[in-house]
Amino acid sequence: MNTERHSPLGQSLESADIINEDPMPRLGIVLPTRAILLQDHSNKDLSSIFRLAQKAEMSGLNSVWVGDSLIAKPRLEPLSTLAALAMETDRVKLGTAVLLAPLRHPIQLAQTAATVDFLSNGRLILGMGVGGAFNEPQKKEWSSIGVSPKERGRRMTEIVQICRQLWTKENTSFKGHHFYLENVSIEPKPINPLGIPMLLACHYATGSKIQYQRAAYFGDGVIGISDTPEQYKQALTKVEQYRAEQGYSRSRLKTAFYMTININRDKIMAWQEADTFIRRYYGQNFWAGKWGPFGPPEEITRRILEYFESGAQEIIVRFASMNPLDQIHSFIEQVVPAVKEMSKNIKHTNHDV
Repeated sequence: MNTERHSPLGQSLESADIINEDPMPRLGIVLPTRAILLQDHSNKDLSSIFRLAQKAEMSGLNSVWVGDSLIAKPRLEPLSTLAALAMETDRVKLGTAVLLAPLRHPIQLAQTAATVDFLSNGRLILGMGVGGAFNEPQKKEWSSIGVSPKERGRRMTEIVQICRQLWTKENTSFKGHHFYLENVSIEPKPINPLGIPMLLACHYATGSKIQYQRAAYFGDGVIGISDTPEQYKQALTKVEQYRAEQGYSRSRLKTAFYMTININRDKIMAWQEADTFIRRYYGQNFWAGKWGPFGPPEEITRRILEYFESGAQEIIVRFASMNPLDQIHSFIEQVVPAVKEMSKNIKHTNHDV
């Protein structure tokens, strides 16, 4: 396998410390590209996706994100949806949280992503992960496209390398376990000559060291989900350790964390609405204790700041509600101002490896 460790930005690594130098967290929202397909009526209303994205942009949020699944959890296809959103927005970043890259061929993925980046004037961010194979619908998702669930991690590592080269080189050759390319070139190229930022999913609870190595050697950053703030900090530390051990040259790690929340001063109602949403979304609430918080805006604010203190530069929130427009109003009016105000009092510290 080609294991060239490509440094997107070519800057020297001076330390392995996790330093969140941002004065306050950047905030983004997940758009309901699956939830709209769960609506009871047959005439699905897609307008809420565009209204949410435009509301996020007008309110000064940093980003909007869409999820991914082919058949296990049906939704709008992520990259074509972001291409449409690129035409309806001007500033807000457009991200995938997360794209199941191993389900795709790297040449097709690289060209499609570069097209979205080109259309959005360089606003695309690819949060990418290997996905799961924990239940029958997930296993069928992989088998239906001819990919062994056991190989998804190795495919992911090769895909990330190939995409980077296709975006930054005139001709790409690659010989791996899954993919072979000889003098391949794509157009258009991304707006940034260094390529599209790739944030690779790392979950502390899995115990997999390969995920940390992949993020350290080949990604631009890390996106976390379901970990506690302390676990998330541990995951970032592990990625930094691998970078430091290899003397790997690159810029400061880009970091994001994906939360699922419901804002309601009545905690019982917040939990009930969130539980209903999650069960419809996944078919079961197997991550009940890891999502949240579900409750008043003060709890949401505190949790966001805990992830910020643990190293997340950007916090992405998904509203566990079938009425996300109501939730985003509460988020913008009650949570965002509090986050901005309270983050002023946070002392930025180094988390030594």
